[in-house]
This record gives sequence, structure tokens and C-alpha cells, in this order.
Amino acid sequence: MNKVLFLILSLIMVQGITAQDSNDSNYTENVLRINFLSPGVEYEYAVSNTSTLSGGLGVAYGGSYPDLSGNGSGFRYLFTPFLDLQYKHFYNFEKRLAKNKNTAYNSGNFISGRIYTRGETIEGNFDRTSNYDFAVGPTWGIQRSYGKFHLLFDVGTIYYFDTKGNGNWFPIMIQLNLGFNL
Repeated sequence: MNKVLFLILSLIMVQGITAQDSNDSNYTENVLRINFLSPGVEYEYAVSNTSTLSGGLGVAYGGSYPDLSGNGSGFRYLFTPFLDLQYKHFYNFEKRLAKNKNTAYNSGNFISGRIYTRGETIEGNFDRTSNYDFAVGPTWGIQRSYGKFHLLFDVGTIYYFDTKGNGNWFPIMIQLNLGFNL
């Protein structure tokens, strides 16, 4: 399954790098990033003037989902490889441009649908019910670029589940990323 997801993400990246940009305006653009808080690589592909599809691969810190963990107490942590897919719709480009604010590298506010999956634990202090878990849900966020520097924050509610059928709702999932636009 990981190989299939990796292949799909790779094909999207190659298409975005080699294809001509078909946008009629200067709103969204294709962006390749390196992120540091969750070390990894992200590619954001412009699918319309106000929407992008982003995919990220890397290693991240995470906590435990209540129904997907056991045998641990206190502060729970784990480091795992991840795949993060988001469809983002930017809703304030016009307003930012009218105020002479930056929209480069897709700087704007967005709503999104997010799919996040974690792989086998590299290091952690609790047991998981499965080596793979998934989180799906809507988010609201902002991303800004200051030159080549990138900042992203988003928050939303998620439904999490594993490969064994365990799952539940989690009220708040937060993402904070810092990185560089290439």
C-alpha cells in the first residue's frame, strides 16, 4: 500500500514539474518545499486559480489516538513516517491582492480536506493497535511565505482509524510547519 501511495505522489510531482502551468492568473502556483518541524518534502500542485493539491512525505512526531493505543501512561509520543494529502481551497486571494499583500507561493487562508497516515513506529513510548493509522477531516488554515521561508498552520476535527477497524472522532488536529520554498 505504501508503494502505491508513493508512486501516485511521485507521478503527481513529476507531472507538475514537467507540465506547463495552465493557470490564467497569478493566484495558485506549483511549489516544492522542504519542511523542518515535521522533516519532509511537500509538493503543492495548482489544480485551479484558487485550489491546490498538496502531498507530503517525511518523518513526524505524533501522539496517541485514544482508541488506537495501549500500554503507556503519562506523556505519549512516537516518531513515524507519514504521508499527508490535502486539497486546499484558498478563499482570500482577491482581498490580499487588493490590500497589496503577498500571494506568492500560495500565501493565503484556506479550507481543506485532509488525509493523514502514519506508518510503523520508529520510536515511541506506547503500543499501537496497528502499524498503520489514518486521519481524515476538514481543516481551516493559513499559509504564508516570507521570501523563500514558509509557514503553515491549520486546525480541524478528524476521524481516525486503523487497519483493524478501530476508530473514533478527535476534536482537534493541529498542524504547524516551517520550511523553505524551492
